[in-house]
Amino acid sequence: VMVWLRRTTHYLFIVVVAVNSTLLTINAGDYIFYTDWMWTSFVVFSVSQSTMLAVGAIYYILFTGVPGTATYYATIMTIYTWVAKGAWFALGYPYDFIVVPVWIPSAMLLDLTYWATRRNKHAAIIIGGTLVGLSFPLFNMVNLLLVRDPLEVAFKYPRPTLPAYMTPIEPQVGKFYNSPVALGSGAGAVLTVPIAALGAKLNTWTYRWMAA
Repeated sequence: VMVWLRRTTHYLFIVVVAVNSTLLTINAGDYIFYTDWMWTSFVVFSVSQSTMLAVGAIYYILFTGVPGTATYYATIMTIYTWVAKGAWFALGYPYDFIVVPVWIPSAMLLDLTYWATRRNKHAAIIIGGTLVGLSFPLFNMVNLLLVRDPLEVAFKYPRPTLPAYMTPIEPQVGKFYNSPVALGSGAGAVLTVPIAALGAKLNTWTYRWMAA
């Protein structure tokens, strides 16, 4: 059993990270975006999702050594989240209740970086990680502009698991800063690089454990 587990550790890790990214999306990607911490939530969501994408995508792309696997990994996360959307929809919520992040274009930039630098691991971490952190908030804001009025969804379909005191309230838009995309991109570009390096290190550690 241990031999089998060691040989499949990479694949198990990929599945775990993808599932966790889906759970993170469900917790941060519904109407909570648009409550009283509206744009603050967007920045936190942008950083959390771009780092989650980077750690799994770097791990996966260095495991296979094939440009394109980061996009494949992002596609896995997207499919998982759409399935979760369907589960909420089956409970009577509108399909817009869960906002699926746009991971795939950012993962494509990571793949292009890895391909253009001739499979250079450090370039993928530094340049690719920066591009993921910079681009994700841009793509995701475009995505959010296309969904139904989130405040309407928030008031009409409150989460049944939330206590009454957490009922959505009118957001204070622009109270703290005026450009959540810029702040999300800046913070993401800084934080995604060390998280991408962690993903690369996890790949090395897993190989050592498999060879033990």
